[in-house]
Amino acid sequence: MRPSILITRATFPDVTARLQAHFDVEDNPADTPWNRAELTRRLQGKQGVMSTGSERIDAPLLDACPSLKAVCNVGVGYNNIDIAACTARGVLVTNTPDVLTETTADFGFALMMATARRITESERFLRGGGWTRTGIYDMFIGGDVHGATLGILGMGRIGQAIARRGAAGFGMKVIYHNRSRLPEALESACGARYVDKQTLLRKADHLVLVLPYSPSAHHAIGAAELSLMKRSATLTNIARGGIVDDAALAEALRDQTIAAAGLDVFEGEPDIHPDLFTLPNVVLTPHIGSASVRTRLAMAALTAENLIAALGLGACAGQPPTPVNPEVLAS
Repeated sequence: MRPSILITRATFPDVTARLQAHFDVEDNPADTPWNRAELTRRLQGKQGVMSTGSERIDAPLLDACPSLKAVCNVGVGYNNIDIAACTARGVLVTNTPDVLTETTADFGFALMMATARRITESERFLRGGGWTRTGIYDMFIGGDVHGATLGILGMGRIGQAIARRGAAGFGMKVIYHNRSRLPEALESACGARYVDKQTLLRKADHLVLVLPYSPSAHHAIGAAELSLMKRSATLTNIARGGIVDDAALAEALRDQTIAAAGLDVFEGEPDIHPDLFTLPNVVLTPHIGSASVRTRLAMAALTAENLIAALGLGACAGQPPTPVNPEVLAS
């Protein structure tokens, strides 16, 4: 009898077909998010799930779905999954690092530039018929990116890729703060210099957040941190919702404590703090940092490979490429 799996959200047909070659597959081509009860019902009798950040996988759900052996998440982040609860129950968790690094770094840099140069604000002005004369010397004056100081909070793969773009492509002075300092050779390759968090906040012209979410990172940027930044500075968040206190950020933007912000992630997304919609100096995008065709396909394909291997099938049977809790494999 073939294992059964659940695909919680719509994905590429080729990826579904690949999984159907190995499993009995229940999928969600309508891409309708399921509530907790519906997700629990559909997971009954399933050995694996191809999940996304939309689904919370925690101890009560695992206890209600005892057949589940593998949770394979589409995305590098996995704060929607209780890793300790999965590990305690022998459930393997995987994610999709590496394949989205460069695309997400591209997007983060683009969002930072759009924020600094007031791209969306000026486009709304133009589309609304506001541009009626030329030669206005201070119309939508923003901040330069080239030669400015780029601050990066979180210096993993994506942070390093953003640093390389800033240093090599734009002649930026790159400073960063991380839980642990990078090796000297890697710092040199990124053109980056380690500083403490307060120095990062005070010195950055453009601060980009790329740290993973954890309880200790919740509201890592709040009112106190924003007050340390330059009034001319911008903040770009492509990390995770909850790292920034969105209410405090909205107040800082309204009071011009900082100049502008670019946000791809939000607390409680897809719900967004309503004050952010009222502000002209914030660029808002709907969590699309990895949204290129090639990258999203690579993420889905890696998730499928993880799922096949995690359930003991395929060329990598028993050895999925990117486990989050590999200790489960040894048990």
